[in-house]
Amino acid sequence: MKYKLTLFLTLLTSLVLGLTQLDYAQGFLTVDGKKIVDQNGQEIHFRGMGLGGWLEPEGYMFLTSSFANSPSQIHDAIQNLIGVDSTVKFYDTFRKDFVTEADMKALHDWGFNLVRVPFHYNVLTPTDSPGVYIPAGFALFDSLISWCKKYDIYVILDMHCAPGSQNSDNIGDYNPSVPSLWQDTSKQTRTVEIWKEIAARYANETTVAGYDLLNEPHWDLGTSNTLLRDLYVRITAAIRSVDTNHIVFIEGNTYATDFSGLTPPWDGKMVYSFHKYWNTNDAGSIQSYLNIRSAYNVPLWLGESGENSNPWYTDCISLMDQYDIGWSWWTLKKFNTINAPLNVPITSGYQQLLNYWEGKASQPSVAFATSALLGMADRLRFGNCVFMKDVIDAMMRQPIDYSTLPFVDDTIPGTIYAVNYDLGRIGYAYSDADFENIGGSNTTWNQGWSYRNDGVDIEQCSDAASNGYDVGWVNTGEWMQYTVNIVKAGTYDIGVRYASNQAGGQFILRLDGNLLTPSAVGVPVTGGWQNWQTLTVPQVELPAGTHALRTQFMSSGFNLNSFSFVSVPTGVESSHQHPLEFQLGQNFPNPFNPGTVISYQLPAVSDVTLKVYDILGREVAALVSGRQNPGSYSITFNAAGLPSGVYFYRLEAGGFVKMKRMLLLK
Repeated sequence: MKYKLTLFLTLLTSLVLGLTQLDYAQGFLTVDGKKIVDQNGQEIHFRGMGLGGWLEPEGYMFLTSSFANSPSQIHDAIQNLIGVDSTVKFYDTFRKDFVTEADMKALHDWGFNLVRVPFHYNVLTPTDSPGVYIPAGFALFDSLISWCKKYDIYVILDMHCAPGSQNSDNIGDYNPSVPSLWQDTSKQTRTVEIWKEIAARYANETTVAGYDLLNEPHWDLGTSNTLLRDLYVRITAAIRSVDTNHIVFIEGNTYATDFSGLTPPWDGKMVYSFHKYWNTNDAGSIQSYLNIRSAYNVPLWLGESGENSNPWYTDCISLMDQYDIGWSWWTLKKFNTINAPLNVPITSGYQQLLNYWEGKASQPSVAFATSALLGMADRLRFGNCVFMKDVIDAMMRQPIDYSTLPFVDDTIPGTIYAVNYDLGRIGYAYSDADFENIGGSNTTWNQGWSYRNDGVDIEQCSDAASNGYDVGWVNTGEWMQYTVNIVKAGTYDIGVRYASNQAGGQFILRLDGNLLTPSAVGVPVTGGWQNWQTLTVPQVELPAGTHALRTQFMSSGFNLNSFSFVSVPTGVESSHQHPLEFQLGQNFPNPFNPGTVISYQLPAVSDVTLKVYDILGREVAALVSGRQNPGSYSITFNAAGLPSGVYFYRLEAGGFVKMKRMLLLK
C-alpha cells in the first residue's frame, strides 16, 4: 500500500470536516445558552492549538529550565551573553520565524479551526511605561489574524503573563522580589487598561473569537476568590466600554481548575475555560465544570491541555466530544519534543550555548552565540520543523476512527524497522504497559523519549543498520503491528536485528493473527543493550498482498531494531546455515533463581518435546510440544513456584533424546 503524507492529510481532514462543525462564518461568535455559535446560530466546536512559546518563552520548551525558566530569565541569559542590540535582533527574528502563514495553513489542513495566542503583556506595552503601546507587538497580532482569516481559523487572545504575574510560577513570569498582580493594585489597573486597549483595536474583527483574560491564576485568594472575580468584572466592564462583540473567557484559580466564587456569570457573552493535565479521562475529571454548565446555562471550553501521550490525547478529545466541549491543545512546537505537532531539532551551536549556560563549557564569543541563536530561530520556521504525524493522527483521526494506518510503506521483501508500527489507538496498532501520564508532570510514558509519542518505548540506536531508533524496555505481552505489502508469495528468511544484555528474552511473529513462528523465539545475550546481532527465523511461508504483521514480546530482556525479509528461491535451501546436528545446551544461568534459559538446535523439521522433571522423576513443566522448523531455539524456564533443588530437562526431537541437570537455588 503506497502511503503518502499528502494522502494522509487529505483523508484526515476529510474525516474531521465530515464529523465536526468547522464552517467559518464571517460574523462574530457569540453565546447561546450552553453553546458557542456563529452569526447564523450554528454551533462552533473549537478544535484549537495554542501558540505557546511564541510571545512568552518558557524554559522547558527551549531546554533552558535548569538555568532560565521564565520569559524574563531567558531574555536576561541571552542579553548577558550577546548584548542589548543583538538580543533585540534575535527576538525580532525569533518571533518572525516562530509563527508564519505556513503554520496557519498547516493547522487548517490538519483540521483545526482555532488558535489560542498566549502573550506576555510586555510584548504590547513597555514594562515601565503604562499607557504606552508598542506598534510592533500589535503588528504580530495583526499578521497572525490576517493569516487566520485566510485559512478560516478563529483567534483567541490569551494574557499569559500579566503585570506582576497572576501566579507564582515561571509561566506567569513571576519575580518574587517584586509584588505580584494580587499584591499591587496599580498592576491590576494596568491589566484592565491593557485589555481595554486590545479590545478597542479588535472590536470589529470577526476573526477574533474572544479574549482569555488571565491564564492559569494561582494564588491564595481565599475560598471565594473575591479578588479574582473583582478583577475579572473590572476587565469585562472595560472591554464592554469599547467592544460589545466578543466573548470573554474566564479561567478559574489554581491553574484554571477552581471556579469558586466566579459564578454566576456577570456577562451575557461569557465562557468558563478550564485546563486539564495529567489526570484520568473520565466524566469524574470534569464533573465540577459540567455542574457549572448545567447550573448556569453557560458554555465550557477546555482552553488548554496536552503534554502527554498520544493515547491520552485521543481519550481526552473523545471525552470532550462526548460532552460537547471545544478544546485547545498545548502546544504547536517545542525544541527536541515528541508530544507536539512540530518538533524543532536543536543545532550543535545551540547545544554549545546550553553547555555554557549549564556550566559545562567555556563562554562562547558574541559572534558565535549570536549566530547559534539566529540559527535556532531559523529552525523554528515551519519547513525546518519535523512534522509529528502520529500526534496529529491521535488528535484528529483516532477519536472518531478505530482503524489503523501504515506509518510508512512497509514492503516485503525488504526491511521493516520496529519503530515504524502502524498509526492507531493503543490495543489496535500496538500495546504497551505504560502508555500515559495520569499521575503528575514528571511521569513518563516513553522511556527513550524519541521518534514517536505513543506508549512504545523508543530510543536512539547506534546500529548502523537501523533507521536511527530502536524499541527498548520491552515488557511481556507488549506488541506492535505493521501493515505490510508482500510483493510475492513464497518462502522467506527473517533476519531479526536485536541487542540483549540479559538472558530470557522471547518473541513471536504473527501474520493476520496466524503464527509465523511455531513457538517463541529465544533471544541470546549479545553483551550490551546496543551490541547488535542478527537472529534468523528461517523458511517462513508468506502469502502475497496486504497483511497485518505483528511482533509480540513473550518475555522482556532485549531491544528490537528491525526485521529483514529475504526471499528464498523455490527449490533452494535457505541462506541461513542450519545446525548440522541435534544439540541440547546447558541452561544459563546455572544455578538459577527463578528463571533460566534452555537452548537447543534442530537440523531438520522435527516433532519436539522439552520437559522439566524434579529429582524424583515427576514432570513439573512442559516447555515445548509441537512441530518445529530447523534452527536454534531458546526457551525460558521460570521456576518461581518450585522449591530449591536439582531438576532435569529432557529434549526429544526426531529420535534424538538428551537430558541435562540444573540447580535451582533460592
